[in-house]
Amino acid sequence: MTDGNPVTYCANHPNVETSLRCNNCDKPICPKCAVLTPTGYRCKDCVRSQQKVFNTAAWYDFPLAFLVAGGLSFVGSLAASFAGFFIIFIAPIVGVIIAEAVRWVIRHRRSNALFLTAAAGAVAGCLPALLPLLGGLLLGGRFGGLWGLVVQGFYTFIVTSTVYYRLKGINIR
Repeated sequence: MTDGNPVTYCANHPNVETSLRCNNCDKPICPKCAVLTPTGYRCKDCVRSQQKVFNTAAWYDFPLAFLVAGGLSFVGSLAASFAGFFIIFIAPIVGVIIAEAVRWVIRHRRSNALFLTAAAGAVAGCLPALLPLLGGLLLGGRFGGLWGLVVQGFYTFIVTSTVYYRLKGINIR
């Protein structure tokens, strides 16, 4: 039962009737193939081609981001061991400094994997200060090192999450 409009079928699923079209290439798509974007529904091919435009990182950006984030995070973790309670105020600032240094070194290129690499570098930079405290607590049974472990753990979490969200651009609403 048609009302004068020809029946269209999904370009990817020829047995599925649809009235939905990609707002970029006008290809007929079914709800399984449709991707909701802020500007409307698009086919997966158009979304994939648009993502390639935004991923601009070069291969050498990954080791650079890891090394810069790791080095600065290591220096910050040494300072965190002396800061104690004041790490609450210092860790977010260190995270912003690391993120901006990474952004400057990679010349504002971007990629989801690049942001994860920088966050992994921040964690790796924290490990030299974190692992001896954890080993001393587990092997030596020293509970005096528990406060240092809490401070370093908090520093690691705050710095890593700050680096990631600053580079990725997550908006919390």
